[in-house]
Amino acid sequence: MSGERPAFGALLRELRLSVSQTIEGLAEASGVSVRGIGDLERGRRAAPQRRTVAALADGLGLDEAQRERLLAAARAGRTPGYSPVGVRAFPRGIDDFVGRARELGRLAGLAAHLPAASAPAAHPAGEGAPPVVVAVSGPPGAGKTTLALHAARDLAGRFPDGQLVVDLRGTDDDPPGPDELVLGVLKALQVSDRDLVKAGPRGHTALYRQLLAERRCLLVLDNARDEGQVRPLLPAAGAGMVVVTSRRMLTGLDSVHRLPLGELSPREAAELLTGLVGAERAAADPAALAEVAERCGHLPLALRVAGNWLATRTGWTVRRLADRLAVDDRRLDALAAGDVRVDAAFALSYRQLTPSAARLFRRLALVPGPDVGAAGAAVLTGQRVFDAEDTLEELVETGLLGADGDRYRLHDLLRLFARARLEAEENARDAEEVRAALHRWLLETAVVAGRWFEPGHGAPPPTWQGTVDLSSADQARRWLQAEGANWLAALRAAATAGDHAGVVEVAEALHWFSDQWIFWGHWPEVFGAAARSARALGDPVLEATHLNYHAWALLVCEGRPHDSLARSAEALAAARRAADVRQEAWAHVYRGLALRHLGDHAPAAGHMNRAAPMFEAVGDLHGSLQAQHGHAMVLLDSGRPEEALVSYRSTLAFLERFGDRIEPHIADFSRSALHSGMGSSHARMGRWTEAVDDFGTAAAISRKSGNAAMESRHLVHLGDALLSAGRPREAREAYARCVALGLDADPQRVARARDLLARLDAD
Repeated sequence: MSGERPAFGALLRELRLSVSQTIEGLAEASGVSVRGIGDLERGRRAAPQRRTVAALADGLGLDEAQRERLLAAARAGRTPGYSPVGVRAFPRGIDDFVGRARELGRLAGLAAHLPAASAPAAHPAGEGAPPVVVAVSGPPGAGKTTLALHAARDLAGRFPDGQLVVDLRGTDDDPPGPDELVLGVLKALQVSDRDLVKAGPRGHTALYRQLLAERRCLLVLDNARDEGQVRPLLPAAGAGMVVVTSRRMLTGLDSVHRLPLGELSPREAAELLTGLVGAERAAADPAALAEVAERCGHLPLALRVAGNWLATRTGWTVRRLADRLAVDDRRLDALAAGDVRVDAAFALSYRQLTPSAARLFRRLALVPGPDVGAAGAAVLTGQRVFDAEDTLEELVETGLLGADGDRYRLHDLLRLFARARLEAEENARDAEEVRAALHRWLLETAVVAGRWFEPGHGAPPPTWQGTVDLSSADQARRWLQAEGANWLAALRAAATAGDHAGVVEVAEALHWFSDQWIFWGHWPEVFGAAARSARALGDPVLEATHLNYHAWALLVCEGRPHDSLARSAEALAAARRAADVRQEAWAHVYRGLALRHLGDHAPAAGHMNRAAPMFEAVGDLHGSLQAQHGHAMVLLDSGRPEEALVSYRSTLAFLERFGDRIEPHIADFSRSALHSGMGSSHARMGRWTEAVDDFGTAAAISRKSGNAAMESRHLVHLGDALLSAGRPREAREAYARCVALGLDADPQRVARARDLLARLDAD
């Protein structure tokens, strides 16, 4: 028809022939591949973008009129919003995207390493170079697809030849195979039926890879089942990018960048909910909004379901939904909006597990704490530890279980789902027997581990057949801390069940270890339960012993001198009823320490003085050491630093004289505390050089013995002494070391160190 513009391919061929140029010659001159030019001329490829047209025009040596004619044909060949893969209109559900800044930044950074988008799509520099492949993995409901679509939209400008989203339907019972998926992508790339027939089924994969190697495309392979489904779809070369999303980690894929996805932060979760329910409703009760987010486990799918529920029930307050979600047994049922259910997403992954993995997944709901190790998992299933670890890793691979080092953790909502499956699929009596076996194992192992620190015990006996490596005190400490929440829950269950002898045994075994983990936060509960159990057993010696332990925990761990004083009074009465001199002496020590904290120095000194000969009479060197140390502390607090220094030195000499008969960790603990007391005595007298030396020695001893609680205290004293000595740079280092100690440090000392660091930085 007159006035019609010729198709781009026909015009390109006409212009090429007019200057007697071969396709090969034009490819060399323009940088566009031979295959790409041939596809354009035959109409097998859509009209290219402006930069590719410019490269072809330069290669043909066109004048301005001819160049404009070629550009006009290209524009006419592109429909508005056209993409060779037809996915410029992204699915809904990404406009209210929040968070994931780190992950989006990582994807953008990887895309930036590809050849610049301003270069021709098939520039020779891109040929043979591997494309960027990113595997996005995470648990059901983590928002993997949403992240991939959001990133695809943000990065669309870098991939002018189009973006293609392919649903691999990996959670279906019969997902499509690689051949079917390759054919679908080829059709989306507008490969003609004639060329498909010509290539034949065996040639489709080669054609697929060749096309992607020549084009700058972003390919999102969503919801992959496993490596076997994905591997044939990964192009071997080209300037494109492939983002694979899967519930599985796809560990078997080589040469891929891995991007694990977890839950949102509390702030991001609140932001997502606010966008769904409206700022006014969210602001009306921010505490309830935070509770909804927490009970959704900050999981994007659950947050979206909860937000949509509220959005469609305008008469509901956020508090009403928060209360509805507070009931564990009903939470998963409540997290349903229309045809979208959170537990349905979990079920898709669960039904793909092997029988052994499904059984372990269900029984992980019996773990009382937030995480578990392989040995604990083995108790749940009766497997050997190595086999249990393999099964745990299978669950990690499927996205149903998180891992942090050698600890494994169920997401809160997945724990509820596991519990529901346990109740539905296993006999209640069997499940209770498994729980009881786990509790027995936890408490028996806690006793053996704790006795590493108890005088007269140490390493496990040769007859002990445990599944945990407790071959050193450090190993024992690590196990006790890692499994703390679990064995504490088992201890609570034993106390509730009336196993008083078991409760007392565990607490006794852990008494000496408690000095190593002072600020755990649960020692008052442990020793309080043991004191009640000892009373129930009708044994006044045991009662006095554990009342003394409880008095220590209240004073040292929680800073409650009045409560500690009351408990040590009970211990003193019980010890006198039992005529037990040792426990009577310990009660005097704890009364003296509590009175010292209350500033009642004369009675405090009196209790220490009464305790000393009692300990000597029964040959309790550990008690004698503590009584002497307590006496020195009272002298210092009474404003008598010279006398205190003499007392500290005398106590240190006692420790050195009897050190081989004192438990090593108690010796280290006492030695560091004595040096710290000497440092405080020097500081009271303005002897800053001596104070710095003693505080430094105290901190070094605590660090070497792994006692972060005591080290944090000594480091703050050291920093203060260094400041007073006119050495602010070294003081800053001491405070910074204190802050870096982590959760096992004294929280009050860490807070003070942070405050002092801020002041130093402000000066």
